[in-house]
Amino acid sequence: MKMKLFASLFGAVLLLSACGGGGNEDAAPAEESEQEVKEYSATGAEEVFQANCASCHGQQLGGGSGPGLTQVGTKYSEEEILSIIQNGKGIMPPKVIEGQEAEHVAKWLSTME
Repeated sequence: MKMKLFASLFGAVLLLSACGGGGNEDAAPAEESEQEVKEYSATGAEEVFQANCASCHGQQLGGGSGPGLTQVGTKYSEEEILSIIQNGKGIMPPKVIEGQEAEHVAKWLSTME
């Protein structure tokens, strides 16, 4: 029993040490180096929506605990939709999605007419 516990702890320490910081001060901050410029894709935007927004707005944009979005593009511009995503509205919290993903989802939703 003690041997299994020791082996588990040793494995965890080994795993964590392998993931440790490299101490390279010349490297760019993680958020800059990991940030990719992705080209807009309606399919990609819809996937982000399904993963982050559909639980409230419905898988088919029909609504749920949040409003339906089937015709959101007739009510709001792309910029207004992005502002809602970034700042929240009503019971919707701000920043459910951020960065380029938020921009792509706003663009995709603005086409819903």
